[in-house]
Amino acid sequence: MASSGYEGILLGMGNPLLDISAVVDEGFLAKYDVKPGNAILAEDKHLPMYDELASKSNVEYIAGGATQNSIRVAQWMLQIPGATSYIGCIGKDKFGEEMKKNAQAAGINAHYYEDENAPTGTCAVCVVGGERSLIANLSAANCYKSEHLKKPENWALVEKAKYIYIAGFFLTVSPDSIQLVAEHAAATNKVFMMNLSAPFICEVFRDAQEKALPYVDYIFGNETEARTFAKVRGWETENVEEIAWKISQLPKASGTHKRITVITQGRDPVVVADDGKVKTFPVILLPKEKLVDTNGAGDAFVGGFLSQLVQEKSIDECVRAACYAANVIIQRSGCTYPEKPDFN
Repeated sequence: MASSGYEGILLGMGNPLLDISAVVDEGFLAKYDVKPGNAILAEDKHLPMYDELASKSNVEYIAGGATQNSIRVAQWMLQIPGATSYIGCIGKDKFGEEMKKNAQAAGINAHYYEDENAPTGTCAVCVVGGERSLIANLSAANCYKSEHLKKPENWALVEKAKYIYIAGFFLTVSPDSIQLVAEHAAATNKVFMMNLSAPFICEVFRDAQEKALPYVDYIFGNETEARTFAKVRGWETENVEEIAWKISQLPKASGTHKRITVITQGRDPVVVADDGKVKTFPVILLPKEKLVDTNGAGDAFVGGFLSQLVQEKSIDECVRAACYAANVIIQRSGCTYPEKPDFN
């Protein structure tokens, strides 16, 4: 495909975090009061964890953050340099430099806001038996300001993009930036997408989520997040297919696109609610011994999905690519991938 038409077609906005990833034991999780498979924001009790992880012999550093992971995977699947761009806040430090180098190497056009006073955000990734727990210390990522977004050279990325993706985690940082982009997308018939991202987003940041939701054309999440979303709204159902359908039917700010809900369920089928109908798609099952870690699986799923969506492929193709990308990532440590995809 001609690359020129794809320049900057997909924009992500989110919390850039450097993943500090290591295999730990259950005692480590207990020590820091962390539940397996959880995604939370760091409290004071968690802060010593970062140095302890960094001192482990098996530690790895990977440029991450949910949105940035999805954009990186989409970029990898597309293999067209500059097809994607990304906005977020980092610190002026060695982790920030690492992040810039990483994004550039991945072929992403990243416009980071560099905060003078806060260190680059980090995410502790604790892997126990293939299952990951994430503890995010946002630091600089929490300092993103809409003033940066409004600067002509950054707003140009918004103008250029036809598809915009923001993980729900960004609701905790800059809801006004989300609103600016969401309203722009509705006014210009662009495709605006978000992720439920974590149960605590659906609970604690419900108001911000509620405000963005009418603008969302595609909403992604996993079964735990979907059930929490339903519970918060008093829907009294645990049925993921029913919840996906109900989310797709919530009011929309613009009638250009119908809302499509995409919910993953680990090894169980992917649920897609589209145009009043619910379909399920089986995932690619992986033998347990091939599973390295689940960190980045959900982000990779979205990245794979977006890589086909921007090429205007069918939903079936988008889900197939999403499952392919997730399957590749869970066989590797962290959200990393081989040099070239073999998706066809």
